[in-house]
Amino acid sequence: MINRRKDAKVDLKRSYNVYLEVGMIIALGFMIAAVKINLYSPPPEPPPIEEQEEVVMEEAIQTKQVETPPPPPRPPVPVEVPNDEVIEDEIIDIAEFDVDGPLDLPPPPPPAEEEEEEVFIIVENMPELIGGMAKLQGRVKYPPAAIRAGIEGRVTVQFVVNEKGEVVNPRVVRGIGGGCDEEALRVVKQSKFKPGSQRGRPVQVQMSLPILFKLTN
Repeated sequence: MINRRKDAKVDLKRSYNVYLEVGMIIALGFMIAAVKINLYSPPPEPPPIEEQEEVVMEEAIQTKQVETPPPPPRPPVPVEVPNDEVIEDEIIDIAEFDVDGPLDLPPPPPPAEEEEEEVFIIVENMPELIGGMAKLQGRVKYPPAAIRAGIEGRVTVQFVVNEKGEVVNPRVVRGIGGGCDEEALRVVKQSKFKPGSQRGRPVQVQMSLPILFKLTN
């Protein structure tokens, strides 16, 4: 009698190598397939960038407004006048004109007022005192009141020398009193000048002169 359990063990040992080889082949096939499979996945694509709308700035051209002239006024509508209306001519009385008679002329215009001549302060040729200041001072008479009061000083007289060399409108602009002011006016009024001239013609010139009053011991 054959032992079946022993035969089964023998058959199992024989087929073990076969099964092992087949398993290894299958495992190797899986490994090769796993290596060949591309497990790399590409990175996700970035979202599309929206294109911004390009804004173009156009320069505004200033237009000149043309003013349209107003339309001309409409002509008046003619009014019909009846033919039977008679327009009487107005009679104008013309006064008789006596040619031989005297003429009534209007009165002559009043004479124009003479313009006041300009008074200069500085001219090309200033007035010159005839005789000089020494002669003028020699005519001064010391007032007794000023002598008694012991008054001394200078009296300044301002005046205008006209075109004839005469003294006009003398006045004291700085006085010392005691009768000295009046005496200074007197001697200045009696003075004569060679008139001043501007552009070759005599003119009026304003001047000032100091009159000295000095007491002597």
